[in-house]
Amino acid sequence: MEQKHTISVLVNDQPGVLTRVANLMGQRGFNIDSITVGQSEEKGLSRMIIVTSGDEATVEQIVKQFHKLIDVLKVQQLSSGPMVARELALIKVEATASTRAELNLIIDPFRASVVDVGPNSIVVQVTGDTQKIDALIELLTPYGIKELSRTGVTAISRSASLVKA
Repeated sequence: MEQKHTISVLVNDQPGVLTRVANLMGQRGFNIDSITVGQSEEKGLSRMIIVTSGDEATVEQIVKQFHKLIDVLKVQQLSSGPMVARELALIKVEATASTRAELNLIIDPFRASVVDVGPNSIVVQVTGDTQKIDALIELLTPYGIKELSRTGVTAISRSASLVKA
């Protein structure tokens, strides 16, 4: 059965590493649903969080392929255990004087906030899991979403096991 999987990949912070990881996924026919990369807790290392879809055999193959890359130090399938996952979205929505109050009523339960106000629009910032962000987007769509930017999922394991070099 195909499902979403979240993989943490600890890599050397070197030019071209992201390209090699993305190429590996593309050449093997694995889709990347989202990818985030940032500095890790160790100097000179970056952490990639990759969300992909597939069955268990596919994810096992992806993990094995990552281990073959020289700049990859550690790989962990986060979604196989308890994890904390968040995403950030900035949503620019059409807003007139008459709809601003309605929009505030919609975004409040999502703990989202208005981070910019223009003459005919507002920019809403929301963080949370993918389903929460999808639900807010669905509610804002009838008002007219002018622009949308999402970060992709970043995640960390809740267990005592660490993804360290």
